[in-house]
Amino acid sequence: MTIGASDLKRMFDAIAVAIEADRDRLCQLDGAIGDADHGIAMALGFNAVRDALASLDLAATEPTALLNTAAKSFLNAVGASCGPLYATAFMRAAAAVKGKATLADAEFVALLQAMAQGIKDRGKAEIGEKTMIDAWQPGAEAAIAANAAGKPLAESLGSALAAAERGAEATKHMIAAKGRSSRLGERSLGHMDPGAASAVTVIHAMTKSMG
Repeated sequence: MTIGASDLKRMFDAIAVAIEADRDRLCQLDGAIGDADHGIAMALGFNAVRDALASLDLAATEPTALLNTAAKSFLNAVGASCGPLYATAFMRAAAAVKGKATLADAEFVALLQAMAQGIKDRGKAEIGEKTMIDAWQPGAEAAIAANAAGKPLAESLGSALAAAERGAEATKHMIAAKGRSSRLGERSLGHMDPGAASAVTVIHAMTKSMG
């Protein structure tokens, strides 16, 4: 399938709706090990992206410009730590698809990989530190592997979602090494990382809108 700016806008709209629906659960997860505001911050960010993209002339907008608009609006709306992380994700995604009017399956998978790498680089996080990277990195790796094996985009994204879900689930058994929750030490055990949980929500919405 080929993916243009209007498809990407629809994807961001779907993410905004999914995050809004998940907001209270994400705040509860964050309440156990953080400030209880993760769901609010994510909803603010993706609602701001949805509003910013609504005013674009999609017929005259390339994916790179749309993704850069998403980055700027998310960062302006969210002061919390997820602001710079997701803004970096969208800027890296924009750079990965620069100059392309539409994206083929492999290019969309490259966009997903660029998002995950951007979050990882900006957050300086590694797998096993109980962060959103525990969902994003395995998700991106699974999508790359499925795409390389010749699977269609819907299947590649399905693989990404399953891997991200496993990664988020695994954060329950980790002691936080980054961010506010790292102060809790062993008390962070038994709780899913809210950033990993919201990453699954984002990847699920991306999967559904591209399915």
